[in-house]
Amino acid sequence: MMWLLPSALWLMAGCSVIDDDLSNCPTDEAQYQMEYELKLVTNMTTELQTQLTTITELSVASALETHLENIFSDFAHDVNLSFYDTETTKERLEHRVDIINTNQTTYDLTLPMRKYLHLAVANIAQNHVVELVKDDHSPTSMLQQAEGTVSDGSPVRIVDSHTTGLFTARQAMEVLEGVDQTFNVRLYMANCAATLVLDPKGQTYKDIKVYGTGFANEFHISDSTYVYPTTSPLIRADKVATSNDLLCYCTVNFPSRDAILASAQRRAGEKPSLWQLKVYLTKMDDSVTETVLEITEPLKAGDLKIIKGSLDDEGAVRPYDSTVGVSVTLDWNKGGTYDPEL
Repeated sequence: MMWLLPSALWLMAGCSVIDDDLSNCPTDEAQYQMEYELKLVTNMTTELQTQLTTITELSVASALETHLENIFSDFAHDVNLSFYDTETTKERLEHRVDIINTNQTTYDLTLPMRKYLHLAVANIAQNHVVELVKDDHSPTSMLQQAEGTVSDGSPVRIVDSHTTGLFTARQAMEVLEGVDQTFNVRLYMANCAATLVLDPKGQTYKDIKVYGTGFANEFHISDSTYVYPTTSPLIRADKVATSNDLLCYCTVNFPSRDAILASAQRRAGEKPSLWQLKVYLTKMDDSVTETVLEITEPLKAGDLKIIKGSLDDEGAVRPYDSTVGVSVTLDWNKGGTYDPEL
């Protein structure tokens, strides 16, 4: 477990209202202090050290760590801060968006005396795949993944990997009259990453495409819940440049379902497949081999999961982990073959 704690300090003092009615304003020059901590709780270091251990694999671990440096990071590029009514309308009363590019910053805000629900998001401005939407009211405020695109008549949408590590927080707070207060707000990571490392074993091929699927596409901030679509899109894996023959592909996405949620949708006694990696290898004769890797371990927010395997003579992936299920389709046809149970 790794804790990285950059903080941003917000000093709030005074009150200004348009109609000069100061009845809701703090008195006695009370100071209101907001302390923000980005808490990165991740298994990344452990996963890299336990899964990539040989001399050849260590160089892949280094390349993967570099590839994910903007995902599993203690750096807050931007913050989006909203303060909501808690009684009836749940509407946003105060809003601040700022580019901080630092571990610490200070500026003034004004908050009238009352109860608030505070929602905070970090690193959303440069994420080209996920947006903060419907944030005028607290119950609907969410991180929403792009729908993606379809091609070649396939019913399944393809979405790019997330481009930043996303952090969120929710905090109930009451601004009191004439009392100096400090509110500590901790932001936790909302997305995660999956990686496939392959030994090609000298096999020749024209192309390899890798996708992850079975993940959430929305995150509701006020109650910290994920939403899973009926048909999971394919998250396009980025190829990580390596200095040897090993191949490395990585997706960044929202988490998978957990085992309890998934088991409710399965027959009793079955161990559920929580998410999948799909590999499409184009052989030299232009035929395509599809390999579907079924993973039964949940992929949680803040985590990295590495799956290792090799290519066989048919272009199929053979995982080294015996708990990973595998199904192979030779001469795969794109049309209508994708039928996820996730």
